[in-house]
Amino acid sequence: MVQFSRDRLDASFSALSDVTRRGVLEQLGHRDASITDLADIFGMTLTGMKKHVLVLERAGLVVTEKVGRVRTCKLGARRLEEELAWIERYRVQWDERFDELDRVVAERVADELMCTESK
Repeated sequence: MVQFSRDRLDASFSALSDVTRRGVLEQLGHRDASITDLADIFGMTLTGMKKHVLVLERAGLVVTEKVGRVRTCKLGARRLEEELAWIERYRVQWDERFDELDRVVAERVADELMCTESK
């Protein structure tokens, strides 16, 4: 069984709960970018974008590197595997419950058809 780090999951899902931060991850999925570039893309102040990048960095989803005066952002080494495993566990449970519900509904429909035909 996979052991989940509650703090790590909290940090990741908190970071992913914001549309701008998800957009930053999408941008960085195409290419690395400076914080200034990201601020321009999202029409934000540099300070605002730094706050978003810091949240992503604390969650381990983004890493930054300062070269000269430019701080470049790129996707972190984490690949959301722990988060995916956590979600998958619940997806499987829901699938099992819906499959059981489908089975019960099918039985009831079959029973009703038999009752209707016997009348």
